[in-house]
Amino acid sequence: IKAVFFDFMGTCLDWHSGVVRALPSAIRESTRSKLALDWREEFFSELHTRSQQGLPLEDIDITHRRTLLRLLSREAYKEERNYFHRMAPWSDVLPTLTALKKKLGLELFVLANGTTRLQLDLVRSSGLEGTFSLLFSSELLGVYKPAPEAYQKAMSLVRVRPEEAVMVAAHAYDLRAARKVGMKTVYVYRWTDDRSEDMDAVKRENDMFL
Repeated sequence: IKAVFFDFMGTCLDWHSGVVRALPSAIRESTRSKLALDWREEFFSELHTRSQQGLPLEDIDITHRRTLLRLLSREAYKEERNYFHRMAPWSDVLPTLTALKKKLGLELFVLANGTTRLQLDLVRSSGLEGTFSLLFSSELLGVYKPAPEAYQKAMSLVRVRPEEAVMVAAHAYDLRAARKVGMKTVYVYRWTDDRSEDMDAVKRENDMFL
């Protein structure tokens, strides 16, 4: 193995905590977590629809805005959207990335849907600057995951073959697509994502389950 590609939001970054804190104070504490989780699912549903229908790439902030406005008032949107550009990493992320890079000598990359500007902001705000060799956004690649071209183009650009590459994600759909192009896969369980997936099945599907 020469290279490890990471999904970002959800896998490396705790999007949920920041979003819940950023929700307007008028929203009851008892409903804030569910609202954030519902928004995330709505976003993934829309992204899947766009990918399936072959629609053009869209700035992820616009997709966030459209899905959020189905759940929140227009006035609440500005503050909330900005938090998607500021997230903290999960506690296990930095030690793991450091070990993979410094102890094992692996090249690390972000491979995630979204804009390059979003990824730059997230790397900076999460304290992960200098960790990744390159950030591959869907904007940069010209295609959304889980299209096979997303994985293939990223690997081609850094000159690694599928059997030399690992995809790490907290989303089963992402890893299913990566396996189809020949990559090894590691599933990272995060309670905030894949709430409707059968985790026993996910464990069987992947080379590693964490």
